[in-house]
Amino acid sequence: MARVVLVTGANRGLGLGLVRQLLEKGCMVFAGIRGEASSELEQLKAAYSNHLEIVAIDVTDSKIIEEAKVRVEARSSKLDWLINNAAILGDTRATVLDTMNFEDMMSVFDTNTLGPIRVTNTFLPLLLKSKTKLIVNISSEAGSVADCHRINNFGYCMSKSALNMQSALVHNRLKEFGGGVLILHPGWVQTYMQGKLDTAAPLTADESASKLIALAEQYEYVREAKPLFLDYLGNRLQW
Repeated sequence: MARVVLVTGANRGLGLGLVRQLLEKGCMVFAGIRGEASSELEQLKAAYSNHLEIVAIDVTDSKIIEEAKVRVEARSSKLDWLINNAAILGDTRATVLDTMNFEDMMSVFDTNTLGPIRVTNTFLPLLLKSKTKLIVNISSEAGSVADCHRINNFGYCMSKSALNMQSALVHNRLKEFGGGVLILHPGWVQTYMQGKLDTAAPLTADESASKLIALAEQYEYVREAKPLFLDYLGNRLQW
């Protein structure tokens, strides 16, 4: 039976790449998006009408997430993988010596840290009905305390570090039921997180997505004491 996967932040960039790669592998995919579907996602819907369902998911809105769960339950009795991908960048320039935008930081945390736990909490009953019970949290090397070298990008870095802790907390509970959490850093990817496509990045969304999915397949049933924190090449990252 085909895997059933929910991907948040699926309208463009890495999320769209994940959806495309999963569909090519024959998965049933729920693409969680905020706002109108992109033309690229609509094209995938036309090509994979029986395997792709586009659902409205704003990870900052619990009511909308609950409504999305109802949509998913109408098509599937389980969820094999939950890929928490939706994220925003926020201000990347201010250092502690500058005027700092704390409202911007709060917004980044609301999306990048609270967003995944809102989605996880809502969809966990469906995950628990699967043999796999795998949550894939798309994090970043920017969330590593041990390897921190930056002097700015406060909101994004702190939100990803907090996401890593969240992943450990969820993993500790989920492994009692045979499930687990995998934390993946996608690399420097050509995405729209800065408002336009970052063509300077060496990885296309599809290239990164392909490697991330391969890692999820490889570690689908691996349950270590703590979540694995890996980059897109499978190298272990420091917490």
